[in-house]
Amino acid sequence: MTIPLLDLRAQYDAIKDEVDEAVHRVLDRQGFVLGPEVDALERRIAEYCQVEHAIGCASGSDAILLALLAVHVGPGDEVICPSWTFYATAGSIAVLGATPVFVDIDPVTYNIRPDVVRERAATCKRLKAIIPVDMYGQCADMSGFVELGRQFKVPIIEDAAQAIGARDEQGKPAGSRGSVGCFSFYPTKNLGGIGDGGMVTANDPKVAERLRKIRVHGERKRYYHDLIGFNSRLDALQAAVLNVKLRYLDGWSGKRRENARHYDAAFAAANVPGLVTPRPPLGMGSHIYHQYVIRVPAEHRDPLREHLRDAGIGSEVYYPVPLHLQECFEYLGYKTGDLPESEKAAVETIALPVYPELTDEQLDTVAATIIAYLQGRVQVPATVSSENRPA
Repeated sequence: MTIPLLDLRAQYDAIKDEVDEAVHRVLDRQGFVLGPEVDALERRIAEYCQVEHAIGCASGSDAILLALLAVHVGPGDEVICPSWTFYATAGSIAVLGATPVFVDIDPVTYNIRPDVVRERAATCKRLKAIIPVDMYGQCADMSGFVELGRQFKVPIIEDAAQAIGARDEQGKPAGSRGSVGCFSFYPTKNLGGIGDGGMVTANDPKVAERLRKIRVHGERKRYYHDLIGFNSRLDALQAAVLNVKLRYLDGWSGKRRENARHYDAAFAAANVPGLVTPRPPLGMGSHIYHQYVIRVPAEHRDPLREHLRDAGIGSEVYYPVPLHLQECFEYLGYKTGDLPESEKAAVETIALPVYPELTDEQLDTVAATIIAYLQGRVQVPATVSSENRPA
């Protein structure tokens, strides 16, 4: 049995007629940039995320860049963000001439914590913004970050690229509580297009107006440029496909949660030493499991991945090198040991298949393969269950 990390073909086959119809509708109109499909998607995303404004853009990476520009981040400014995230979070800061200020993650949720950020923010001289990332589909502590933004008088940019449809501890949708929320529609995301695409959300009309202008070369109207902007328009083809898929998103997220519970039960029953599963969200939160990530002792992680590959089972490491240790950020002066939880996650985590179309048989095969490999190899005391660990 071959079980890929993600099977986009299975998703497409289930909604092929609707997707094909939407694509042909755009082809018949011959309008490919912005337009009615994008307008419709923006309205629907705004309603879905419970925000006043949603602005489509060319990618999730551009969404972060637009957000930073909209809140006036520029050369010499400091922006706090996690090291344990995709490059675009910090890369967008650096591209603007600002300084990424990396902080360590919580080892349970993989998100940065307001108390840790507060300590680091107190040392900054030109702090301009804070970017929490909703890792793997679980919201960061947005109540804490909103309060932190008030305390330091800086905007909170929520990088929700992996978390559309998730809810925070107060039950609020991802992307709804910061100054700007950032989403990615890269094909592998839970809501993915047929190429690159992104969205920014905001409640402040002035911020939303800046976002709309910046994505079209700073234009107020055609050939009248109020701001320095760039081209980051969302394609109509992407919006058309996303309008179809958005109707299915909650159902797909629910199936991912079912699959996560299936894994949880299998791993809990086996009680494998050293194997740590994701902790469910607290309060009114909901996890959409963009990734289902387990941890194993570092010396077993890569051999286990090789074993899974030999068994025809896909897996991935998000991410093998934290950003503070990447060559491109050497100029910032970080060294090994500076952010120990991020560094441990880099050598202990594995993402497993969790996409909605998986069958129970496939889930059982993945779990059984991991359990059989680890049992007898990991000679450590049983890890305290993730539900009982401190956040």
